[in-house]
Amino acid sequence: MTFLKGREEDYNRYDLWEYNIADGKSRILVNSDSLHKGEEQLSDEEKARRERQRIYGSGIMEYTWSENGKSLLFPLAGDVYYYDLERGTAKRLTETEAFETDVRVSPKGRYVSFIRDQNIFIVDLQTGRERQLTRDGGGAIKNGMAEFVAQEEMDRMTGYWWSPDERHIAYLRVDESPVDEVVRSEIYADRIEMIRQRYPAAGRPNVKIQLGLLDIDTGKTRWLDLGKEEDIYIPRVDWARDDLLSYQWQNRSQQKLELRLYDLTSGKTRKLLTETSDTWVNLHDDLHFLKDSDSFIWSSERDGYKHLYLYDLKGKLLRQLTEGDWAVDELSAVDEERALLYFTGRKDTPLERHLYAVDLNGKEGVRRVSRRAGMHGIAFAKDASGYIDKFSSITTPPQVSLHRADGERITWLEENAVVKGHPLYPYKKDWIVPEFGSFKAPEGHQLYYRLYKPAGFDAKKKYPVLVFLYGGPHAQLVTNSWDREFNQYMAQQGYVVFTLDNRGSAHRGTAFENPIYKRMGTVEVDDQVAGVKFLRSLPYVDGDNIGVYGHSYGGYMALMTMFKAGDYFKAGVSGAPVTDWTLYDTHYTERYMGNPNTDGEEYQASSVFPYVDGLKGPLLIYHGMADDNVLFTNTTRLIKTMQDKGKQFELMTYPGKKHSLRGKPTRIHMYTMIARFFDRHLKSRG
Repeated sequence: MTFLKGREEDYNRYDLWEYNIADGKSRILVNSDSLHKGEEQLSDEEKARRERQRIYGSGIMEYTWSENGKSLLFPLAGDVYYYDLERGTAKRLTETEAFETDVRVSPKGRYVSFIRDQNIFIVDLQTGRERQLTRDGGGAIKNGMAEFVAQEEMDRMTGYWWSPDERHIAYLRVDESPVDEVVRSEIYADRIEMIRQRYPAAGRPNVKIQLGLLDIDTGKTRWLDLGKEEDIYIPRVDWARDDLLSYQWQNRSQQKLELRLYDLTSGKTRKLLTETSDTWVNLHDDLHFLKDSDSFIWSSERDGYKHLYLYDLKGKLLRQLTEGDWAVDELSAVDEERALLYFTGRKDTPLERHLYAVDLNGKEGVRRVSRRAGMHGIAFAKDASGYIDKFSSITTPPQVSLHRADGERITWLEENAVVKGHPLYPYKKDWIVPEFGSFKAPEGHQLYYRLYKPAGFDAKKKYPVLVFLYGGPHAQLVTNSWDREFNQYMAQQGYVVFTLDNRGSAHRGTAFENPIYKRMGTVEVDDQVAGVKFLRSLPYVDGDNIGVYGHSYGGYMALMTMFKAGDYFKAGVSGAPVTDWTLYDTHYTERYMGNPNTDGEEYQASSVFPYVDGLKGPLLIYHGMADDNVLFTNTTRLIKTMQDKGKQFELMTYPGKKHSLRGKPTRIHMYTMIARFFDRHLKSRG
């Protein structure tokens, strides 16, 4: 088993390590300094790609196994390296000024492929010969690359796919020329850089996209007919067999998703199934074609909860594999020999993610495999004989262990026990364990919360409250998992720290998630206000000193609660907020809000600007000055509006920082600032 590990002296510098299951020992495979020393000079494209993939650090940041398990491939400092496990040596395959990205080994191990200068290249490992397969990439044309919204919103980081027999590569050709070019400034401590970025804002043009099949022998591409409708998305592409290519077609409103199958022999495309919704259809990665039968696994929310289904290759439903008032998270593995399917889900409680198994033939129902209460992140071996479990709970920091497929633990990979010498050990005796609970909102739905009581809690005293929120779709904060240390810190400083998952949050089914459709900033605020009313019913809560804090969508929510519910929230901190949804990207925003060209009133109602006059208490706003996700324009427009209206506020900007505000000094400064802000405004002066 291999993994990436940060160094003790520099946890942001990563090397490639190996864990030997037989002797239980770890050793370093590749020291990144042995191949490249010093700071990497990243291109703008590479910086943007890493930000989309949330890759932070230096050294070896990603790697790929060959199918035969005999070699590894990884990029470093913009070049490609091939590591032979039997010889224990790393070979440099490229040495160019341009960056090579999206590096991988072909299915049978003959080729290495990568993207360079917006084109697809391969290297024949037998001959060492390099070939350029596409030639028109450059400028607005990108071959084999994922467009901005695919990376940021569809969780698709690639734009090309090898056929199992290595004879073809399916790839997307993206033309960004229709997309508006935004000129924005990235302000650093010592300079200002003007960046031209193709940013597809809501209601504006998207990229033009084509799906092609590239013949490795001839180098020629045949283009698939995607239909008359051109304003579309291709969120997923998968090979079913050597001669069958599947792709998912999504219309711009995201209310229709079609799974299509292209036959390379006949050149014909047929539709396997269609998912529709009056609101939106969520994307997933649960498509799995079975090797030993003409059938496939698919997931759908058609009955109100995400569940798994078995279809044949004609698109006929064979059976529903899971059902009930609970949601599947994702397909984990399929053991065709034993006719078993493994998946993670919320069958026991929406607050925990467990591993489950179910028979493909329908003989036995769902049974739980994971054994400890908490959140399990599962990565199976290719033969489904075992899995790695990244686990945490509210009382257990992240641990990594190796398990048999039946759930029995084989060994710890990282026990991370809080014993003497562990960074958390000095704080162990004073560590505050929060409590979980729920209450029924006025509209009748159940709302789950997590609540920290302050250090030295005395039920006879009154305490200020910090409400930490996110509130947006595709996210969930209230889970039995290891929590962020800042919440613990604020509880240690004498605060009740409260988090509630409002309507719109994930893993509760469509009836809970969909009420935000064309109504962002409404039901979420209502539920957070219901949470404050619940807090005020607690005898130890100082109901006059409740603050709210959030980042990104949480920053938007902090503004909306302060502007629309100022009687409930005394002070607020808003980090990197969206302030006007017409400033955000097409795929995310239109999914939940429709198109501003036809739904302009809904967009206006979901903007923060109509409610600025409602601000009553102290407000702190912070934003990275090089944010290419939630553009800094969101904050500058709000600054101007609040100044024009005579609204006082505090502002902190971070030069050169992107949306996530990475870097230890930055994070320490940010959290110290937030803590001091709430201390000034929520703690009674004696």
